[in-house]
Amino acid sequence: MAIIDEGDGGRCVSVDIAAGLPPAAALFHSLADETRLRIVQRLARGEARVVELTGELGLAQSTVSKHLACLRDCGLVDYRAEGRQSFYSLTRPELMDLLASAEQLLAATGHAVVLCPAPGLGSRADGDGDTPAAREAVA
Repeated sequence: MAIIDEGDGGRCVSVDIAAGLPPAAALFHSLADETRLRIVQRLARGEARVVELTGELGLAQSTVSKHLACLRDCGLVDYRAEGRQSFYSLTRPELMDLLASAEQLLAATGHAVVLCPAPGLGSRADGDGDTPAAREAVA
């Protein structure tokens, strides 16, 4: 099940790949959503039910369910049923290694990536916006 919600800017990997995006770019695109990252970080500590995630993260049930569905579609999260309850967990522990590497990269670059106000515009750490994409946008 692929979820597309243009309001939150998030799409799932299978939708992005079907649209021609390279798999690595699709993976990072799916992780570009803060809510999904928070859910992944919480599930790194152990499995959880939707009700626990909503309480711990302060999110609506519908929001948590939507993002869990996306993460399931990506193959990063799955669940096990126990009676009428579903317990969600990470399927790929390598994901946490990837996120730890991203944090190290951000620390090494002085978080310069965060300073980019818009993709392709002002992407240099000095923020002067003098990039080919910025020059093209002005022309």
